[in-house]
Amino acid sequence: MNRKLFAATLAFGLAASTGAQALVDDIAVGFSPRTGDAWVDTRLGDINVYARGNTDGFIDDVVVSFGAPRVLVRDLYYDRGWAPGDIYYACAIAHQLGRPCLEVADYYQHNRGQGWGVVAQRLGIKPGSDAFHALKGKVGKGHDRMHGRGGPKASGGSRDGREQGPPPGRGQGGGKPDKGNKGGKGNGR
Repeated sequence: MNRKLFAATLAFGLAASTGAQALVDDIAVGFSPRTGDAWVDTRLGDINVYARGNTDGFIDDVVVSFGAPRVLVRDLYYDRGWAPGDIYYACAIAHQLGRPCLEVADYYQHNRGQGWGVVAQRLGIKPGSDAFHALKGKVGKGHDRMHGRGGPKASGGSRDGREQGPPPGRGQGGGKPDKGNKGGKGNGR
C-alpha cells in the first residue's frame, strides 16, 4: 500500500471512530445525576444508553409510566437536550410527589448544579425515607422494562398503556390519559 493511501485510510478511520467515541463519552462520562445513591445513578446511566438506541420506546415508557405529557418529554429530549436519565428521574420524582413533571423539570433546570439528590430532598424526598425507596423502585422497574426484564414492554411492549399494578402494599396515584398515547392510562400528573 502506498503512503498516501495508507495516510488517507488512517485519517478516515480516526475521524469515524472519533464521532462514535464522542457519543459514548457523552453518554458514559458526561452524565452525572448525583442522586446520592450509586445504584440509582448507574441505572439512570443505563437508561441513557437504552434511550439513545430506542428513543421512541423511551419516550413511550416515560409517558405511560408517569403520565408525563408526550410533548414535554419530547421537548426535554430534543429541544432542551436533556439526558434521558434526567428526564426519567424528573418524571419519576414528579409521579412520586403527585406533581406535574413540568414543575419538577423546571425546578431542576434552575437548580441543575445541585444534582438530583439535593433537588429531591428540597422537593420533600428525604434519603432513606419510604418515598425515596419507592422512587428507587420506580427507577429499577423502568430500567428492567427497558432492558427486557419484566413488565409488559419486555415481551414486545403493550402500546395500549397497560402496566402491571403496584407492588403489594403500595398505592399508586391516578392520572389522566395522555392524548398522544393511543388511549393508554397515565399514572401520574
